[in-house]
Amino acid sequence: MIDLRLLREDPDRVRASQRARGEDVALVDALLSADERRRSSGLRFDELRAEQKSLGKLIPKADADEKAELLKRASTLAADVKAADAERDAADEETQQLLLQLGNLVHPAVPVGGEEDFVTLQTHGTIRDFDAEGFAPKDHLELGHLLGAIDVERGAKVSGSRFYFLTGVGALLELALVNAAIAQATAAGFTPMLTPALVRPQSMAGTGFLGQAAQDVYHLDKDDLYLVGTSEVALAAYHMDEIIEADRLPLRYAGFSPCFRREAGSHGKDTRGIFRVHQFDKVEMFSYVSPEDSEAEHQRLLEWEKQWLTSLELPFRVIDVASGDLGSSAARKFDCEAWIPTQGKYRELTSTSDCTEYQSRRLSIRVRDGKQVKPLATLNGTLCAVPRTIVALLENHQQADGSVRVPEVLRPFLGGREVLEPVAK
Repeated sequence: MIDLRLLREDPDRVRASQRARGEDVALVDALLSADERRRSSGLRFDELRAEQKSLGKLIPKADADEKAELLKRASTLAADVKAADAERDAADEETQQLLLQLGNLVHPAVPVGGEEDFVTLQTHGTIRDFDAEGFAPKDHLELGHLLGAIDVERGAKVSGSRFYFLTGVGALLELALVNAAIAQATAAGFTPMLTPALVRPQSMAGTGFLGQAAQDVYHLDKDDLYLVGTSEVALAAYHMDEIIEADRLPLRYAGFSPCFRREAGSHGKDTRGIFRVHQFDKVEMFSYVSPEDSEAEHQRLLEWEKQWLTSLELPFRVIDVASGDLGSSAARKFDCEAWIPTQGKYRELTSTSDCTEYQSRRLSIRVRDGKQVKPLATLNGTLCAVPRTIVALLENHQQADGSVRVPEVLRPFLGGREVLEPVAK
């Protein structure tokens, strides 16, 4: 959530942010009104409570006639205090509920617009010319079948659409990717973490995934637990309700977990293969830093993602995501999109978001710097979303006979294998 003091001092900035997101600007005025009621009712409660305490000291010292009047006033005052207390609590509850609906303040440099209004910042690598090489590229599903690596038919039989099996070399390729990604993250100073896939409501809400993203979240009603769509949730809530000493920052974690997404609203999109699925594994970077260092940390996370994709020898571009396509917790987001030959376009493989103080305020995570205790900043960055990375690897490194060249960075984790050979015709 944002700082209420900032809302009072510069409501136009918050309105502009809401407008850029394509969200309800009226929410800002409703929140200002609720906050004013919260503050005024709190002030009235304090005044009445102070009067009540003063009266309590006078009653024992009063004579009989005066005491009767004071007791009558005390009875009236007790009712007024109770009413003021209820009014204060109701106004505070309304303020908090409205505040939770408000997205993070969009960074001034973010391009304004919808999904297609991003700005391309960089391109890396060379897109292969398959025509010049004399063969038409196969898509990842055909390659996965030839390699004995991907089985979506049995995935659908067992679990339904958008589920899959990784088999044989496909399973080994996932393990190689995860181990290589964790190795890079560890070398960069991240603490590797295996995180829970089930979290409590306060963890999911605290990271901002029960707002606009709620439709994509799986909920277990009987247990009131949520399946995470990213280990960002568990990593953000790891230090919930804690005060961290400033000299411990930055704290950097690399979490590995299964991820679950309902993919609501994606009917008809990416139905072939394993690009958009309900369950997948992912390595996620997560940083806790001082607020003044969040922009620099955002660039560092982006550089680690670029290093990873470069090591996989994939052509990709970096985009500055437009305001209307940001998650509610992100002030700014960069995506790295790899080229997918059979689709003839770039598709998102990794992303990194600067959430500033938004999540830490909701999760009550603070930093102590000397005598000052204040919210810190949180950032996240996908290092390896496994299925999409496999899609990009198979299609970009395929050879005419259906085999797939293994990038050098993965070979130590695949027993030195340089090529994945077809096992089926």
